[in-house]
Amino acid sequence: MFDLTGTRALVTGGSAGLGLGMARGLARAGADIALWGRDTAKLGRAADELSGFGVRVTTRSVDVSDEHAVVDGVASVVGEFGGLDTVVVNAGIGAALQKFHESSTEQYRKVGTNADGAYFTLRETSKVLVDQGTGGSVIVTSSLGALQGAGRNQAYGASKAAVLALANGCAIELARYGMRVNSVLPGWIATDMTGPLQDSDVFNRNVISRVPLGRWGRPEDFEGIAVYLASDASAFQTGSATVIDGGYSMF
Repeated sequence: MFDLTGTRALVTGGSAGLGLGMARGLARAGADIALWGRDTAKLGRAADELSGFGVRVTTRSVDVSDEHAVVDGVASVVGEFGGLDTVVVNAGIGAALQKFHESSTEQYRKVGTNADGAYFTLRETSKVLVDQGTGGSVIVTSSLGALQGAGRNQAYGASKAAVLALANGCAIELARYGMRVNSVLPGWIATDMTGPLQDSDVFNRNVISRVPLGRWGRPEDFEGIAVYLASDASAFQTGSATVIDGGYSMF
């Protein structure tokens, strides 16, 4: 039920962090992987790791906020793999925490590209999946910040709420083509994006101490959800938003 052998997956933002965690799970289950990122050195290291699972791995440097780069990148993946079965829309950026009344328009505009990147990627890959007529699974990384108040991080939360709304709309419209679109909402995860917070005793004492499972999340905690949503195990699941936060939002 969870075997992905012979399937083809595109993972954006796949060179590190959550994207690499999801890609690792998919590769472990047998999927061939196309990794997108912006750092070619990181992409190379990620590809070397995933190739160890005996699957085909390709990489491409793509800035998903660049519409033309996404169009060209999807065409390249389809040319190399002959099509797609799973798309992980994960690429995104964070922002330094700022008091809202002191925040800048520049930062607001910058982090807003999270929605642009998701839109371009969803649009271009949906064209491929619709034309194939074979269905497919799209996994979209939003954030717990899309649901909860993100103090000093409103712009990021707003961008991820937009990503969640985009995914929900696609789930409804694309279901008629046999496509499933589901979202994953991470809580506090130890990645490069949260590096400064991981080093903060104050943050760990006041925030991470409230996580019922008692720790930061890790990229490997997202391997299983990626495999589940990509596989036949979730064949009747679309439009869902799965929170993975160690119980933080329930406490």
